[in-house]
Amino acid sequence: MLTGDAVARLIREEGTRVLATLARVTGSIDLAEDAAQDAVVRALETWPRDGVPENPRAWLLVTARRRAVDIIRREARRAGKEAEATMFAGPVPEPPETVRDDLLRLVFTCCHPALSMEAQVALALRTLGGLSTAEVARGLLVPEATMAKRLTRAKQKITQAGIPYRVPPAEQLPARLTGVAATIYLIFNEGYAAGAGADLVRVALTAEAVRLGRLLAELMPDEPTALGLLALLLLHDARRGARLDGAGGQVLLADQDRARWDQAAIKEGVELVGRALRRTPDRPDGYAVQAAIAACHALAPSYTETNWDAVISWYDVLLAVRDSPVVRLNRAVAVAERDGAAAGLALVDGIDGLGGYPWWHATRAELLRRDGRAGEAKGAYERAIALGLSAPQMEHLRRRLAELPG
Repeated sequence: MLTGDAVARLIREEGTRVLATLARVTGSIDLAEDAAQDAVVRALETWPRDGVPENPRAWLLVTARRRAVDIIRREARRAGKEAEATMFAGPVPEPPETVRDDLLRLVFTCCHPALSMEAQVALALRTLGGLSTAEVARGLLVPEATMAKRLTRAKQKITQAGIPYRVPPAEQLPARLTGVAATIYLIFNEGYAAGAGADLVRVALTAEAVRLGRLLAELMPDEPTALGLLALLLLHDARRGARLDGAGGQVLLADQDRARWDQAAIKEGVELVGRALRRTPDRPDGYAVQAAIAACHALAPSYTETNWDAVISWYDVLLAVRDSPVVRLNRAVAVAERDGAAAGLALVDGIDGLGGYPWWHATRAELLRRDGRAGEAKGAYERAIALGLSAPQMEHLRRRLAELPG
């Protein structure tokens, strides 16, 4: 018997897949969203009371398709619409496109080149990643109101430009790879370290991202981006079992029991890193470089035996191919581990553009604490907490704050 929360999670996960399938069948993301949302609401009303049906996805899909037909018949009475409704009310043959997974198919579709890269990723995360507007905003480091406007403009542009929701032909897939990879990566990030809520890890999101990453790598086995992305996801996900204590609290990398790491995932990830890097020796792919950094951690016998020189060198490579404030922040943390807190702090204080990023403040707080500057550390911890994180992360920061002298 599933708990109420488990039923709600199941409905949300299956609802996203139903939306993807319905968008393919109807060719309209707005119609699919309305119909899928109605099916989700009906499920939330009936499943906790009557029990989860034997095939939850089929139940949701049938309900959503009936709702879509009702919407078309009620709201669009002009000639041809009845025929349209009847057309997708019955069995729909699988189109012979390259992409066989509905969710991955719709990620590619949302990543249409007529939309800006920011709009592509935001739209795919919102509709297909199943993230709320607030979660998408947090993942892309923009205010929620800005993200809401961006999503609205993206949908309007799709409608006005008549962009079809269909699978692009195989020759167009590489041009959409950047947006697709970014979307899968951000879905994983939201699951790996949730930006808010009671749980640090949202396993459904990380599992879905890994699944999509595998499909992408199978679809494009010679693309370094696809290989590097899958390697990165596997190497991070390999630590999942050691990242939480028995009470759901956060366990930092330095304190994790490495015997609990998934060695099969690490082995696969390391092999994929090698394949990705060998394909672009002159200018490596950014995901492959991040995976190489993750591999340094995964292969270290212990935290104290981590090869920080190698980690910092890979960060230097990453800055050359994908410079960003967050990459600079992560490099500064590695420098602090090798050269001391003061050296890392100097780098952190030189990074612009992260004033609204809680991890910039949390990193400053940790390095200030290590450097013996308790008063300044207190203010930085308080600022990080005020910006909001998941409950386990907030608890960790509050514990650090309480441990400060004075």
